Amino acid sequence: MKSYLVTMMLLSVAVLAWSPDASAQEQETERTRLGQTGMKFLSVSVHARAAAMADAMTAQEASSIAMFYNPASMAEMSNDFDVALGKTEWLAGTSYNAASAAYRPLSGRYGTFGISVVAVDYGEHFLETIRADNEQGFIDLGQYSPSAMSVGLGYARALTDRFAVGANLKYVSQSLGEATMSVDTDGNRETSDFSVNTMAVDFGVLFRTGIRSLNFALSARNFSRELTYAEENFELPLTFSMGISADLFNLSGFSSTMHALNMAVEASRPRDFSEQVKLGMEYTFMNLLSLRAGYLFPSDEQGINLGAGLNTDVSGISLGIDYAYSQFGIFGDVSRVALQFGF
Repeated sequence: MKSYLVTMMLLSVAVLAWSPDASAQEQETERTRLGQTGMKFLSVSVHARAAAMADAMTAQEASSIAMFYNPASMAEMSNDFDVALGKTEWLAGTSYNAASAAYRPLSGRYGTFGISVVAVDYGEHFLETIRADNEQGFIDLGQYSPSAMSVGLGYARALTDRFAVGANLKYVSQSLGEATMSVDTDGNRETSDFSVNTMAVDFGVLFRTGIRSLNFALSARNFSRELTYAEENFELPLTFSMGISADLFNLSGFSSTMHALNMAVEASRPRDFSEQVKLGMEYTFMNLLSLRAGYLFPSDEQGINLGAGLNTDVSGISLGIDYAYSQFGIFGDVSRVALQFGF
């Protein structure tokens, strides 16, 4: 009964958060602050399965990758040990490398423990210059490479057969490198380090409604203190999400071990963008082949998302590979690939 009361309280808070009346006084401020958060790498989807379904993952029962979306879902993973590796070829030559691992001792009696890592490679195409009173008007100082990273420790536990909670504590950092502030007549540089780091928290709840396979979930990602770059303050891309998911075949009463049609619908409220609705579909045949599609709106450039996955068991070890393709309009296309194994 306590778990149900907690769920209803969280649901009430979520409804108030989305209520136009509750946010009417803030709407003008929100309009002027679109795109004003920092460390936006925390908002990029890093797993192929999730990206193919437009990131409608909050109410999905997942494995270690749940730490990137809703850590509570990790409590419902099917294996006692799980590892996932992902690579995203992002925009403008940027790439994301992600890894996650989770372990539930004694089949989850003490919950599920996890670790996650995201590292961003921005490439070598950034040119550093400084203003100078010469013919060119500047001095070419070569190239520099920004970097960003997130390392998280997650925990999830099923409090009942229907209700699970989870959290992810992560250390996040981003560096724009050492910038040259001035150069004296001897060529000596005065530099300043432009890097920042902080601790952030993700948390969520997952509720199995008991209506066949219908799930309901809430999550909040990137809670943190306000940070400062030089003289400017900024906040992390805090995002609240509320979603439902279900196997439509199971929900309709059609029982099949050969087919599954998973649907997820999610409402997301980012700090630095308009509210978004995410729709994801996943058809699975014989627990072997999965075909996926997803769409979110509104969006400036992101279009349709498509993907596929293969899963198999080898000597008691489950193996999986996933691929996702996303359209980003004038920025080009984005590809993601992921590998996963568990036992």
